[in-house]
Amino acid sequence: MSIVCGLPLLECVYCLACARWAWKRCLHTAGHDSESWGLATAEEFEPVPRLCRYILAVYEDDLRHPLWEPPGGYGINPDWLILRKTYEDNSGRVPSYILYLDHDHADIVLAIRGLNLAKESDYQVLLDNKLGQQQFDGGYVHNGLLKAAVWVLKAECDTLRELVEKYPNYTLTFAGHSLGSGVAAMLTLVVVQNREILGNIVRERIRCYAIAPARCMSLNLAVRYADVIKSVVLQDDFLPRTATPLEDIFKSLFCLPCLLCLRCMRDTCMSEEKMLRDPRRLYAPGRLYHIVERKLFRCGRYPPVVRTGVPVDGRFEHIVLSCNATSDHGIIWIEREASKALDLMLEEDKTMEIPAKQRMERQETLAKEHSEEYQAALKRAVTLDVPHAYAPSPYGTFHEPPEGERSNESSGEPSLQPSMVTTGKESWDVLIERLFDKDESGHMVFQRPEDDDG
Repeated sequence: MSIVCGLPLLECVYCLACARWAWKRCLHTAGHDSESWGLATAEEFEPVPRLCRYILAVYEDDLRHPLWEPPGGYGINPDWLILRKTYEDNSGRVPSYILYLDHDHADIVLAIRGLNLAKESDYQVLLDNKLGQQQFDGGYVHNGLLKAAVWVLKAECDTLRELVEKYPNYTLTFAGHSLGSGVAAMLTLVVVQNREILGNIVRERIRCYAIAPARCMSLNLAVRYADVIKSVVLQDDFLPRTATPLEDIFKSLFCLPCLLCLRCMRDTCMSEEKMLRDPRRLYAPGRLYHIVERKLFRCGRYPPVVRTGVPVDGRFEHIVLSCNATSDHGIIWIEREASKALDLMLEEDKTMEIPAKQRMERQETLAKEHSEEYQAALKRAVTLDVPHAYAPSPYGTFHEPPEGERSNESSGEPSLQPSMVTTGKESWDVLIERLFDKDESGHMVFQRPEDDDG
């Protein structure tokens, strides 16, 4: 009799728990993810709309006679285009990309397009991954994206080195959208680790802008490379929020809402501490820029606000149940809202009439604040016992280590804390040998996923 009476009680408790979960999930908006972050400035956000247009330009067959272009054009001078690589040129190893020499902004830009739903090769890049399969610099990365990045660098290494040496005052920027953002982020990791192949380029000249980024690297890498990698997320975009492996997302593309809901329920039942201590769990890379334009229980879009931070816990962990979760992933919408946000920032600066000297001082203060925030994120990672998280180094964020410390790192000895695990730097040749096989003629070819021992 007591068992029979207990069943309705259990059902009531279960229903109340489900109702509470559903209520919390429905009230969770994208604004909650970044509500504690600071506001971005026009100086640091200025490249984003421009790089979005450069990525959009990759979709054009002829930039002198474009079939479609955003208001104001792509902002590209066709005479400054160094090269364009299509799927046929790349043998399907990586999406199409362009290399552009931007003299107006003293920038060497390699821009990579997003996923092409009609190209099987893009799915092969996504499917070439297993959880925790590929290690890199003391963390884990997406195997297929790393291979694609190494392929690009191997193909364009000589051209990039020539441009970097010819224009010593120009920055080197890797930019991509969606799938291309993952390749760009991996490309940045490899270049930073092997700067000698590009003429010993200094770290300060290297930067990456991942637009609507894929979760492609473990938390320790996402935080440690926050000084060179910037990720841009529009409001409710699903891709930076779901830890579902990319291959599962695109295998379930036509039932994506169901997959996201199931993943949302699973992540809600998992403690955040367990998530953070999983070294194989992948995250959106680098410093995050979140464009917020909608509010809870309000219809329509509002003037976009851009918030930025280097979070450790709460790093876009929760999926937003929104009808805009997929539309906010589109590069066209991101470019439009980023342009609006930048215009509002510039208009506010113009209204305030900031003198040139004070503007320069503000930029220096901003760089210092970012450096302090970056070091605080590293300390937070160490406090939370995130695997292989490094404590802030004494030389700061934007400076190279002294020779003595660099040699300690290369020998694999712990240089900061005995409890922290550090790994030796992997040379370019070793990385190539690990990721590629050789054919009969001696040329490097991709390893088949089943043959890759990770």
